[in-house]
Amino acid sequence: MTGRAPSEIAILCYPEAQTTCVHGLTDLFMYADYFARMHGAQSPAETPRPAEPGDEPFVRVTHWHERPGNADFERGFESCPGMDSKIRLVIVPAYQLGPPEPNHSPGAAAWLARMHADGAVIATVCGGVFLLAESGLLDGRRITTHWKFAAELKRRFPDLRIDVDRLVIDEQDIVTAGGVLAWIDLGLTLVERLLGHTVMISTARFMLADPPGREQRYYDEFAPPLLHGDKVILAIQHWLQTDNGAACSVDTLAKRAGLGARTFLRRFVKATGMKPSEYHQRLRIGRSRELLEFTRDTVEQIALAVGYEDTSGFRRTFKRVIGLSPAEYRRRFQHRGNPAAHVAA
Repeated sequence: MTGRAPSEIAILCYPEAQTTCVHGLTDLFMYADYFARMHGAQSPAETPRPAEPGDEPFVRVTHWHERPGNADFERGFESCPGMDSKIRLVIVPAYQLGPPEPNHSPGAAAWLARMHADGAVIATVCGGVFLLAESGLLDGRRITTHWKFAAELKRRFPDLRIDVDRLVIDEQDIVTAGGVLAWIDLGLTLVERLLGHTVMISTARFMLADPPGREQRYYDEFAPPLLHGDKVILAIQHWLQTDNGAACSVDTLAKRAGLGARTFLRRFVKATGMKPSEYHQRLRIGRSRELLEFTRDTVEQIALAVGYEDTSGFRRTFKRVIGLSPAEYRRRFQHRGNPAAHVAA
């Protein structure tokens, strides 16, 4: 026995925290601890042996719950009861369905700020970032969340720099993860930091999970803003949605809207947050994703179907927007059982 104190990983179990995230992360770190003990129980020259109950743990996972009527938190579950440890990492798990309401967990912001001031790294998953944002620790930070919650997060906390293309953003003392199941990517990222690359890879292999490095934009669906109140621009959006093949110039769209080109462009950007060319591009790329997933069409045929005469240009645009080439996207996301699996891309 060396007397080494394990690193404590505290999971904040606020009301309606996603149970899959809480218990999934608990298991993930327990797997990682097993592999850390297996690799760390011998000298580098020796063959790793299975970890045994007497081996000292490298990490200790605890669950922290709000004290009734106290707005503070206390330990509940402990993976290593009775051991001394210092909290090195606090994780705010995802919320069950969407962004939590303001002040959903009254004591969370102050507790998280206190843990951060004591030197703990703070990490969040999906909608859990809203609780951390209330502490002020994220002001001016580059962070991520579920792509569907980004607009609401920006509305509540306009100083945040939100990048929903990224599944995990590691700012050393603050780590944020995007989608509901991004806890896997977050957990493996933190395992690598705490226990090293070898333990992270062993854990990922055991869980049949990809090592960190995916991007959230692979999964993002373009959701056109339609509730802006400008009926003229909305009519153009509806027209583009139903006739989104051929390229449309600003002059063409302005004429259809009955507006001058400059007035149309100003109103379109104000309503949608993007230029007509960018908006139209997102519609066409969205349609191409569907065709890649559910048809046997070649990439050349799909490019023409969504309005790209230059297949090379389509491939470049698709890769820039989605983060994968059309062929990579089809291999990853094609509908199971679809003969498109065997079509050359």
